[in-house]
Amino acid sequence: MFLPISKEDMSERGWHYVDFVYVSGDAYVDHPSFGAAIITRVLEDAGYKVAFLSQPRWDSTEDIMRFGKPRYGFFVSSGNIDSMVAHYTVAKRRRTEDLYSPGGKPGHRPDRAVEVYCKLIREAYGDIPIVIGGLEASLRRFAHYDYWSDTVLPSILISSGADILSFGMGEKQTVQIASVLSHGKKTEDIRKIKGICYLCDVTETPFGGVECPSFENVLSNKKEYAVAARIQQDEQDFFRGRIIKQKHGKKMLVQNIPMEPLTSDELDRVYNFPYMRNYHPSYEKFGGVPAIEEVKFSITHNRGCFGGCNFCSIAFHQGRYITSRSKESIINEAMLLTSLPDFKGYIHDVGGPTANFRYPSCDGQEKKGLCKGKKCLAPVPCKNLKSDHSEYLDILRELRAIKGVKKVFVRSGLRFDYMLCDKSDTFFKELVRFHVSGQLKLAPEHCSAAVLDKMGKPHIEAYKKFADKYFAFTKSIGKEQYIVPYLMSSHPGSTLDDAIELALFIKSQKLHPEQVQDFYPTPGTISTAMFYTELDPYTMEKVYVAKTSEDKAMQRALMRYFAPESRELVVKALKKAHRTDLIGTGVQCLVAGNKPAQSDKIKGKRRTNRRITRYEKKK
Repeated sequence: MFLPISKEDMSERGWHYVDFVYVSGDAYVDHPSFGAAIITRVLEDAGYKVAFLSQPRWDSTEDIMRFGKPRYGFFVSSGNIDSMVAHYTVAKRRRTEDLYSPGGKPGHRPDRAVEVYCKLIREAYGDIPIVIGGLEASLRRFAHYDYWSDTVLPSILISSGADILSFGMGEKQTVQIASVLSHGKKTEDIRKIKGICYLCDVTETPFGGVECPSFENVLSNKKEYAVAARIQQDEQDFFRGRIIKQKHGKKMLVQNIPMEPLTSDELDRVYNFPYMRNYHPSYEKFGGVPAIEEVKFSITHNRGCFGGCNFCSIAFHQGRYITSRSKESIINEAMLLTSLPDFKGYIHDVGGPTANFRYPSCDGQEKKGLCKGKKCLAPVPCKNLKSDHSEYLDILRELRAIKGVKKVFVRSGLRFDYMLCDKSDTFFKELVRFHVSGQLKLAPEHCSAAVLDKMGKPHIEAYKKFADKYFAFTKSIGKEQYIVPYLMSSHPGSTLDDAIELALFIKSQKLHPEQVQDFYPTPGTISTAMFYTELDPYTMEKVYVAKTSEDKAMQRALMRYFAPESRELVVKALKKAHRTDLIGTGVQCLVAGNKPAQSDKIKGKRRTNRRITRYEKKK
């Protein structure tokens, strides 16, 4: 049964009140791939009466007051993704669709949804307790660079007026917060709970921990911002992380140490809640909620990512420590999927932030936490790294043996460099044979060593080695399968010369990317700190950043050098970089001088597109 979304639903349950109202910027989808579904089910499991308020109107308090005043307070989230990312492209243009809204239509939530919802609640109910969480709140918990306004903003606790911020995945602190509130204690009594942020008078600042540069300092000094960014990243470890403090005027923002992740048994319990595994039926008339399609028949088996890419927010939100569900729990979920009426026999993914991580990267993490300021896989794998896919492989084997399962795919972020560290190729071979849907998506991101170092990614030699093995295994079983590499333009550190190097790599690999992703400076990442400050927070060295629309456009065009519409910009970029040797009819040239060179024409492109079309028809 779905949670109540109206007074009528409350009446059907015989409820005269609710304990908590959960407000979300997304449509209501009760599936464990949606954070709102997990948190509300956690509260329900703890014995609380919870109502779900999805995408309330923001021009009045009418929707906020729909259920009456809740006994204990509100939980507020913008939804599965940041509301600004949901609304705007990297070019700051309005998106034409919102996959987390009914029918995929935009306009169902405001910009900066968390702040707007909190202010509506304050207007309606005054000082009622408000707890904010989810990605938008979690990544904005400190003073942060805001790409859309091109300025540094204070903590979202300041701008929203909320009482408590729950960062990370949130299950444990949610139950503890609810318990404190339900026992009549004030929000000040919550301050000892791990995994939360709160504001206090400077005179009440707790002892210990580490203080990073204040909001006023990071606003006026980019070097101070870089220092703060490094401190905030380095302390996000539940083993060794310390309390972090950041002064905002007369208030002190305090981040308590991170909450320890759920154990395997606790994860199993969370994923065994009675989710409806679909969008609320009220959306049927609008065509449903598109975001469910990719995850409805997928299984999450792990959390966390020790990969720690600088442009990714997972380390700052979920953490780098890996926790996994038991095999039994995963198999039980797969059995449940086979019983659903619209299941066609295909499990779309068995993954998580990184699909092939099952355990922490080394034994030392169990005793000391993750190494401060270091990465497990980049630029080269740590000598203490343990790469073993045997348990993951065992799970995949059992899944594909379940009656009614035709195919089990692996699609969510395989770390190819981690696979190469495994002494056995058994998983690699079975992945190629059984778990690739025609195309394997990987994320080398770039080919320039200098850029990859700024990204926190392995050098391109690892990708090339993986690709060689992949195609060799594919050929040995007589299949026609391909790799679709994700590549990024304009990441901090990427100069025009680096972009040209990437274009030459794309040509040498006979790739024809249909879409190109510019680096998107979202809050809470080291790469965003580099973008804003033009400094590397870990070395304080100067970093080149392509910031003008023309610089970005040239780097983007070089990645699609073969497209007729890119030619003018590619020529301009090559001239600017003094690489006119790449203009002409030679084998290495990217564009012709006056007309498209034969080698740059559609011959290779048509071949690639024909393969993709054949796959898509099968799909």
